This record gives sequence, structure tokens and C-alpha cells, in this order.
Amino acid sequence: MINLAKSKAKKLREKLSREGKTNPEVMRSSFVHVDMRTRVTKTKKEHLYQFKHKNHQSQDGNDGSFYLLVI
Repeated sequence: MINLAKSKAKKLREKLSREGKTNPEVMRSSFVHVDMRTRVTKTKKEHLYQFKHKNHQSQDGNDGSFYLLVI
């Protein structure tokens, strides 16, 4: 397994837990990993994906579909 570089803060937390002291990670709130941002408008990608599989309606209302009535 390859060990990547560790930050000084992480090294300090590991040292504290090895010495039997409390690890500050345990005292973090449950909201640390929650994304609290809300989007007001759709992104460009979301807007384009919304119409990906639908018939695109033109300005004159011709969407390429037709209605056949057989009597």
C-alpha cells in the first residue's frame, strides 16, 4: 500500500490518539460532511439534460409529430 503525504494536523491527531488522548475528529459535529448549499437556479448542464430526450418544439409549434385520423 502506498502512503501519500500526511498533513501536520493529521499527524498530530494520530499522535494524540496513540498517546491515549482524545482525538478532535470525534468531537466534530455531524454536519461536517453535509452540503448545506442550496441551488437557486439550474446549472447549464442540468438545463440541457432536461431536454435531452424530448422533442424540441420550435417557435411555430411544429415539433415533428403528426396526428392521423382514419374513419
